Amino acid sequence: MYARNTAPLGAGFRTLWAASAISTVGDGITLAAGPMIVASITREPVPVAVAAFSQQVPWLLFGLVSGVVVDRLDRRRLIVAVNMARAVSLGVLAAAAALGAVSLPLVYAVFFTLGTADTLADTASSALLPAVVAQDRLAEANARLSLTFNIGNQFLAKPLGAWLFALAVAAPFATDAVTFALAAALIATLRPIRTAAPAATSAARTPLRRDVTTGARWLARHRVLRAVSLSMCIGNTVFCAAFSVFVLYVRERLGLTDLGYGLLLTTFAIGGTLGTLSVRYLKQRYRAATLLRAGLFIEAFTHAALAVTTHVWIAAPVLILFGIHTMVWGSVAATLYQQAVPDGLRGRVGSVRILCDLGGAAIGTITGGFLAQGLGLTTVFWVAAVAMLTVAAVSWRPLGPATIQ
Repeated sequence: MYARNTAPLGAGFRTLWAASAISTVGDGITLAAGPMIVASITREPVPVAVAAFSQQVPWLLFGLVSGVVVDRLDRRRLIVAVNMARAVSLGVLAAAAALGAVSLPLVYAVFFTLGTADTLADTASSALLPAVVAQDRLAEANARLSLTFNIGNQFLAKPLGAWLFALAVAAPFATDAVTFALAAALIATLRPIRTAAPAATSAARTPLRRDVTTGARWLARHRVLRAVSLSMCIGNTVFCAAFSVFVLYVRERLGLTDLGYGLLLTTFAIGGTLGTLSVRYLKQRYRAATLLRAGLFIEAFTHAALAVTTHVWIAAPVLILFGIHTMVWGSVAATLYQQAVPDGLRGRVGSVRILCDLGGAAIGTITGGFLAQGLGLTTVFWVAAVAMLTVAAVSWRPLGPATIQ
């Protein structure tokens, strides 16, 4: 447990926010440079997709277990240890790159380590926030962290990562290692309060399998949220299938350089920012059912447009539109969950929802690589477009105004 600063967004939050801002930029740098280092080794779609998959699969393997670890250990010390582990693993990759000794197994191992660290650090950071921010300021604190992520990870880090990679292959990974070391040092300055360990609750003693089953059964019986969850699962599957080879698509289909690839990635951030700014207006002007239905067709259009075009000036605005959609659709879906799920079930139902989303993403990532390698890069986008049109048709009635008030 940690001392709560009663002042709005006090010193504890400033420390947590600074650490998050620094590591967020580092994450974005590696997110941009990671596919590029794999593409420098091989141009085959499957190995490129496996690199992304290796960072996603730990959420499937350890996500639920990491939540238990976060609740049982000192969260400050856990974040510090995890960030140092990230710094060391990235330092190894940077050293190998500097020596010209990078191999695919090494890249996969480092990305798997980073993904495993994410399951612990992200969960612990979220759980730590209420300990350093007053309850009535949590919404503001979360909003500031989200805005920081959008600016740092999406706007600044992506082109920076591509530029650093063009400067020297080792540079982006060495930079990211430094950001995690700095973040660890900042978190270490948070002062803990020595308190007696809380007694185990009945919830803590409940078998994990039973809790997950309870949440899954409740979600399966709710018509609207079942449709939302399945739509998001399939949407994540086909999106990650298509974008698992996006670095190859950008190079071979759009003819962009590495720096151009990094700049194109910022279109997601532009769209996300516009979506964030327009969510309130759109939710006041249109019904939730209208926004959800329209969003599914926007996803289908995005994939179809990218499959057809060879021009970046078409791809860029399409990706901006997609970024707007993701923020609006996600906000509407989150509100529906918050309104419908009983407080005592939110954790369990939420864990099932996240598992569906991340499971779809992981499956799509690895599937997309094989599809692209066997049938071509644009085939993956066409499959995604057809899949989302099917989802839109099947979900039309359960996501309609008759079922969503």
